[in-house]
Amino acid sequence: MDTRREDVGITIRSALLAKGTKKRFYLFSLTILSVIFIYLETIETKPLNYLRSFIKDTIYRGSVVVSAPPKAISNLTNYFISYINLKDSYNELKKENDLLKNNISKSDYLELENSQLRKLIQEQVESSSDFASARVMLDKQSPYNNSFIINIGSNKNIKNGMAVLNGENFIGRIVDVNFFSSRVLLVSDLNSKIPVLTEPSAYHSILSGHGPNKPTLEFLPENHSIQDGDKVYTSGKEGIFSPGIPIGETKIDNGVVKVLLFSDLSQVSFVNVKLNELNLDSEK
Repeated sequence: MDTRREDVGITIRSALLAKGTKKRFYLFSLTILSVIFIYLETIETKPLNYLRSFIKDTIYRGSVVVSAPPKAISNLTNYFISYINLKDSYNELKKENDLLKNNISKSDYLELENSQLRKLIQEQVESSSDFASARVMLDKQSPYNNSFIINIGSNKNIKNGMAVLNGENFIGRIVDVNFFSSRVLLVSDLNSKIPVLTEPSAYHSILSGHGPNKPTLEFLPENHSIQDGDKVYTSGKEGIFSPGIPIGETKIDNGVVKVLLFSDLSQVSFVNVKLNELNLDSEK
């Protein structure tokens, strides 16, 4: 009887030891594969670039399919919530409309100038030779990273560094291009640094992203005269982006100059990529 019990104990210990060995082997194998993948990412060759683009396109489009049911449920929930709060939203929009009308009467000259600029940019947006329209496939929002995945890539002559607009407003730039998809780094991302110009003060500065918080203006003169409501545009400094693309307006909070974006990044479904930002005939 005792012998049988010892045999059972030995069998159980052997099984546990074998299981532990397998786990260590799997962990070691995954570590080796991770190192190999990281090394391959640094190699720039056409076969590997094609392979990376194919894998990324597959993952991005697969993510769209997988995330469809949760998004549908979330959209349905948001619909019912917005329907219940419709009256409050209407009152809020009415107040904002009244405030905008008052601001128009106080700044006729600036409004005229801005309307002419909007008309010019709108004409450019409608020109298929200067812009490529794209749909947002994935919205990758987190406390640290803010980016979009759009459904066009090198098949539409998209290049790294091109400006991305929501209507007429600048919202980010292209940072990763695949065959049929591209990643857009938004101005709210922690890694986003955009040279800008303020109006009417004409200060050059850097628009720096801060994740969920509002972007801020950095490297301003020590005794600057920026006030709430000053407009912020791309400056075109150092040849990065065309000058004069609207971004937002300033809001001073405890001495920090924040920027309220003209476009609500959480509501963007379609974007325009400015093709003439870079020389399309040059190789990447």
